[in-house]
Amino acid sequence: MSKVKLIAALLRVLMPEALVRLLYGGRLPVVAGRQADPKAQAVADLVALVRQPGVVPTVEESREQLAGFVARFDAPCVDPVTREDMTLPGSEGPRPARIYRPEGFDQSRPQPALMYLHGGGWIQGSIDSHDALCAKLAARAGICVVSFSYRLAPEHSFPAAPQDVRTGYLALRAQAAELGIDGDRIALGGDSAGANLAASLLHSLSEAKLPLPWAQVLVYPAVDARLNSESIQALQDHPLLAMSRMKWYLDLYAPEPQDKLVPEISPLMSPCLTGQPQAFVLVAGHDPLWEDGLSYAAALEAAGVAVTVARYPGQVHGFLNLSKVIPQADTAISEVGDWLRQALENPA
Repeated sequence: MSKVKLIAALLRVLMPEALVRLLYGGRLPVVAGRQADPKAQAVADLVALVRQPGVVPTVEESREQLAGFVARFDAPCVDPVTREDMTLPGSEGPRPARIYRPEGFDQSRPQPALMYLHGGGWIQGSIDSHDALCAKLAARAGICVVSFSYRLAPEHSFPAAPQDVRTGYLALRAQAAELGIDGDRIALGGDSAGANLAASLLHSLSEAKLPLPWAQVLVYPAVDARLNSESIQALQDHPLLAMSRMKWYLDLYAPEPQDKLVPEISPLMSPCLTGQPQAFVLVAGHDPLWEDGLSYAAALEAAGVAVTVARYPGQVHGFLNLSKVIPQADTAISEVGDWLRQALENPA
């Protein structure tokens, strides 16, 4: 890797959007009519230089890369939000959690909340990697956000994570009053693998006829382990989420002989979509999971669920965690926050 190329790519990532667009000129990639956002493409080009094609990192290297990438390229929350570290029960013991409360949050009477599950391919990511995002959601939605840490693969493969999430969600409902939360107005959300776990939990709760959350927020969700959609095929070599990396994540999370098409892993296969809560689904056009999100939104709608779809045609996977360098991330976070504010105030 040329050091000069790497420095040039990093400078493009840090430059103002107008200048980056000018530098790319008419060379921005187009997929099925969706042109890449210039800052998103600058990030993709940088990642392509850092990640060697065909080289699979160790799990620890991958975790360090993700944490470092977010630390460098995500802007902190500037709004006044309080943070409190706590624990919630997991299926095999207490799990770390962090509760965010915006300025003016009134704990004297129950308030709506969002339980958030971080992304990271089930093997990486953490409360810390998604700290800024959760704080921004709390501030912009004007609600309490509870970020929950589930166990990661490969140390804890499927079904450890969904079991933790189910236990944690039910515990949060049970403890809601002491946290100043309205247990009947808890939304469930997550991004990427976290959105997968949110959709998986909704399947499990529906199947068991347990209390459902008030709303669901799924940000570029992974919902179909077949990995055969048109967008996955078209973007199979995308630097931020290549097909080879998706297969690696899945194999670590649900190793053979586990059937990856069970609804708990592939929620698109769920027969329990009817009766699920109102949904917000966000998709990015230069993310291989573009059609996963759209297909799942369509399946929810066909089952009678009220669905709002937010399309960002030029964006890449994970862009909400790159708000320092991708301006549209801030727009997207505000859109999620506005929807949550309205959804948690009014019935579907």
